[in-house]
Amino acid sequence: MPHRSRLRRTALPAGLLALCLSSPATAVDFTLGDTQASVYGFAKLDLIYDTDNDLGDLAARPKILIDGQQGSDDHFRAHAYQSRLGFKTQTPVDGSSLTTRIEVDWMQNPPEGGELRLRHAYGSWNGVLAGKTWTNFGSRLSRTPIIDFAPSPGQSKSGRKAQLRYSAGGFHAALENPDPDDFRDGVASAFNPARGVYRVDDNARQSMPDLTLRYQTAGDRLAYSAAAMGRRLSVDGDVDDSALGWGVSAATRFKASEMLTLRGALTYGDGIGEYLQNNPSAPAFVNGNSVDTVSAWGANLGASLAAGPGAINLGYGISRADLDDIRDAGLPGAESANKQFEAVHLNYIWSPATRVAYGVEAGYHTREVADGRDGDALRLQGMVKYAF
Repeated sequence: MPHRSRLRRTALPAGLLALCLSSPATAVDFTLGDTQASVYGFAKLDLIYDTDNDLGDLAARPKILIDGQQGSDDHFRAHAYQSRLGFKTQTPVDGSSLTTRIEVDWMQNPPEGGELRLRHAYGSWNGVLAGKTWTNFGSRLSRTPIIDFAPSPGQSKSGRKAQLRYSAGGFHAALENPDPDDFRDGVASAFNPARGVYRVDDNARQSMPDLTLRYQTAGDRLAYSAAAMGRRLSVDGDVDDSALGWGVSAATRFKASEMLTLRGALTYGDGIGEYLQNNPSAPAFVNGNSVDTVSAWGANLGASLAAGPGAINLGYGISRADLDDIRDAGLPGAESANKQFEAVHLNYIWSPATRVAYGVEAGYHTREVADGRDGDALRLQGMVKYAF
């Protein structure tokens, strides 16, 4: 979008500000030769109270205590790690616009933050994007605004990957970084009995990029997307094998009225891993002398209702993995492996003035493991956000 002034002061409707909680709503704009540039960001304070066990700087669902586990209740913390700083440019090059973006925050290594983290670093020209940004498989259409930094489970991945992407109209195709460090994703060889998370096999390797395809379009009231992904999951060592993983996802956003917006998504795959947001299990596991994939599915629903100077947001999400083959294979810790995550968020986010947003939220989270035990946790959260 072209910038027409050195300092732009944008007054957004409060409902729109709530729906765009994680997006830059304002910026300081200036010109450098032929380049139009923007510096944007915000300072955000999160105030968090866990009535049950401590879930961290964001709601880390594997930390939920389940039957038979001991821990303490009643935890408070405050942090400003989600504060953000970004820089964007737009330059005319051979009749087209060359755009770049670099953005950082301090949420390195969630669920505990405090270190500088690169969120976005990419350039785009003539439909070709190169760098790190949102995974092409992901769609933000179904993402109901929440205050907690942890996205609702069940949707396509709300995360960023290094990639080479080509876009034409509403079609987008990308080759993405397969490194499990991006999504903490890989072939499993064991599970942590306390938290239910898996350990990546020491000999897991990445031999080719992930392929993602997406079509997305929007009208006056309805927007929707459909996406697919494929990947190769390999182990090289005593076990030398690989398997193909895949996934599909559909998401929609519908403006039912001037006051009410509805959202929803369905995601499924075999070997999909963390391309499904908050997948409780691994994309694949070592089964004797072979690599076997793990199927999983997810869904989420949400609604935003304009009210006063802001919006009331209600969202639900679920992600669930099929662990029968893992249990039959007898992997260490398999009976305590995470099988399902659920979350319900209810909040009110409002703006008393341009560049200022407040919010209060209640989040209810559950965790179920392979042997049927489960647990829940209630998180209360508030935020103060000042943007520029």
